[in-house]
Amino acid sequence: MEKVNGIHLDIAATEAFLPAADLDALAPRVAQAAADLEARRGPGNDFLGWLDLPANITEDDFVALEQAGAQAQQDSEVVVVIGIGGSYLGARAVLDALGRSPNAPEIMFAGTGLCASGLQKVIDGLQGRDFRLVMISKSGTTLEPAVSFRILRGLLQQKYGAKGANQRIDAVTDAKRGALRSLAVAEGWRTWVIPNDVGGRFSVLTPVGLLPLAMAGVDIRGLVQGAVDMRAACQTDDLRSNPAHLYAATRFGLYERDFHTEVLATFNSGLATIGEWWKQLYGESEGKEGKGIFPASTLYTTDLHSLGQYLQDGRRSLMETFMVVKEDAEDIKVPADLDGGEGLDGLDYLVGQRLDAINMKAYQGTRQAHGNGGVPCLDILLDRLTPAAIGGLLYMFEKGVAIGGRLLEINPFDQPGVEDYKREMFRLLGK
Repeated sequence: MEKVNGIHLDIAATEAFLPAADLDALAPRVAQAAADLEARRGPGNDFLGWLDLPANITEDDFVALEQAGAQAQQDSEVVVVIGIGGSYLGARAVLDALGRSPNAPEIMFAGTGLCASGLQKVIDGLQGRDFRLVMISKSGTTLEPAVSFRILRGLLQQKYGAKGANQRIDAVTDAKRGALRSLAVAEGWRTWVIPNDVGGRFSVLTPVGLLPLAMAGVDIRGLVQGAVDMRAACQTDDLRSNPAHLYAATRFGLYERDFHTEVLATFNSGLATIGEWWKQLYGESEGKEGKGIFPASTLYTTDLHSLGQYLQDGRRSLMETFMVVKEDAEDIKVPADLDGGEGLDGLDYLVGQRLDAINMKAYQGTRQAHGNGGVPCLDILLDRLTPAAIGGLLYMFEKGVAIGGRLLEINPFDQPGVEDYKREMFRLLGK
């Protein structure tokens, strides 16, 4: 397939496990799945707003987000984003990949769980610093973020008073209803809308993700344009020219051959949280009715020293997708021995080489070894980490899981199993 904003998907290393003819035989099913999505047919068709979302973001939308970002950069040293699951993972993943601008506030995350020590670290990090809150919840009653918001809002009121605190809260929520919407209207908070037809794990390109990223100084226009470009590239029915369709078909073809776990591996630390976002996207979307590929993620070369043995010699029921950045922004080279002699650490053969070039060899060696060990390998190659590349990658994964869900014949846009733990938890809490 051709590159899209510097992204290239290579499935050549899967052909020993999934013959080309068998993959191509899936093309009609993939094309039908895509046609159903475009026509808003099939299960979950009321949650397809993400499909055209990037192209529907207006200039007014960008201006409002950028103005909010500029205000946060002027009046705050910290912005605490409160949300769980899809309400924070997308923003955190993009932020970890691209970094915040030098003049932007630090972005902290709360409400991601119920761990007291984790919230205390956030509270400690706010001491003596100006801060704002971004509360993200469609309902406003999800336990984890609601508890954190109540506590942090109290700290905000202690520092700025009730009126001053209200000027430092943004609520990202339902357009018309819900506890958070009602509270925001009553208190006069600035509000942003989560579209009703966009589920949480698909919401990174709504204000759920774009507002915190704008406050962090991320180029949100470049991010969205990358998604627009990927959307255009994913319109063709030519399976091997369509990144999302090719990814979905390859995964499904391997799944039918009993490869039931997918490991998303990266050698770039900035992409590690993309793996966390991807795990939610694919786990919540595909894990239903006793079906689906189990999503796991790794950061190499670190995890080669912990999980490497299993990946090389464990059960042969897993596939591996490598997410690789070809060119690192940092120009770090291996220096000569500090004492001017022969290095006792045995690294003289690497003197003068760039660290990212060494890292690339580590990827190539790992891919070859795992393939030889019976693991089908896919490669997502990014020329560089840019906003457009990350935006394109996010959209490719979203479209890929939608197609994959259709191939599995499940609804990829609901999550009925998530409610089971809540029922049991609330029963134990006496609600």
